Amino acid sequence: MPSAPLDRATTQFSVAFGGTPDGIWSAPGRVNLIGEHTDYNGGLALPIALPQRTFAAVRIRPDKVLRMSSDGMPGGPVTIPLADVRAGSPGGWAAYVAGVFWALSEAGYAVPGADVAVASSVPVGAGLSSSAALECAVGAALSDLAGLDLLGTSGGRTELASLCQRAENDIAGAPTGGMDQLASMLGRRGHALLLDCRDATTDAVPFDLAAHGLALLVIDTRAPHALVDGQYAARRHTCQAAAMTLGVPSLREVRLEDLAGALGRLPDEVARRRVRHVVTEIGRVGSFVDAVRAGDWAAAGRLMVASHESLRDDYEVSCPELDLAVDTALGAGALGARMTGGGFGGCAIALVSADHAVQVEADVAGAFASAGFRAPEAFVATASQGAGRDRFGG
Repeated sequence: MPSAPLDRATTQFSVAFGGTPDGIWSAPGRVNLIGEHTDYNGGLALPIALPQRTFAAVRIRPDKVLRMSSDGMPGGPVTIPLADVRAGSPGGWAAYVAGVFWALSEAGYAVPGADVAVASSVPVGAGLSSSAALECAVGAALSDLAGLDLLGTSGGRTELASLCQRAENDIAGAPTGGMDQLASMLGRRGHALLLDCRDATTDAVPFDLAAHGLALLVIDTRAPHALVDGQYAARRHTCQAAAMTLGVPSLREVRLEDLAGALGRLPDEVARRRVRHVVTEIGRVGSFVDAVRAGDWAAAGRLMVASHESLRDDYEVSCPELDLAVDTALGAGALGARMTGGGFGGCAIALVSADHAVQVEADVAGAFASAGFRAPEAFVATASQGAGRDRFGG
């Protein structure tokens, strides 16, 4: 079987459904440089789109039936009438595909049935938004095949990202914010994407580490990562309750200079820690962008470390594997390191000199072996392009 995910999607389509797709679309995973658990609080985040992508080979059907197949998931094709798509139906990975059809239909778009075969190079369960990559690849396909014309403008892409988020929230049951889908839809090669999650506005920030002799090392700890086990939802609920107590629409409205007073109005220490992380993390995003634009990579690194400490101590979403990856990378000379993504497992990132990335990777692998953890996997990430069409049918 061909190894490239684009070719694997084509092969998977032929095996599952016969014939050829109308086309193939793809969307990237993302890694967040800084700004964690800020999106659902109306805050700032700074992701980049990854080179790793999910590919969807799609062919329109004349009926209102959706058939789905994946080369990375067990079992045969999943078939469901579009009218039967709802929370919990279908379950598993197929919910992320079917949910996009449902969300577009709920938004008033005419959505046809389709055959969809997917293949991906985005690691699943690593906190790199494999689910958003899947949703956005399918959303991009439907935009073209159903004539929705949502890919041609940033406004259309933003709307499509929002609908993909709704699919994940309402059908797949993962209460995520919108950062992942926006990064996958709006990613730009050589740039980070500054997201203002209060109004979904974006700003491209030049992020060409190679030009500065640097690299971003992504370390997949391979510790289990899941957002549907209640921990993520619990933190989101705490933040929403705190905002209500403080009389603000979201924690974005709490200014750093007013933080001490706001914390004094909260009912318990858990709420105070959660709010302290969110407010200080939003501030760190702005400072990180300033440091990147000024080429002050030492300052950027220090902000990454402060972010990790806040996520570990105040938000309590780190784990031993993530802490070990961060501490080892820093001990090996990284300018900065932090966990990235929702937490409870997944990935860490390290800002390193380009000629030292291999050594940092080796040191982390050695530390994991000594601790008896599963061997981590690492790669150097570069800022890549958002969702789009890769191949026409035939």
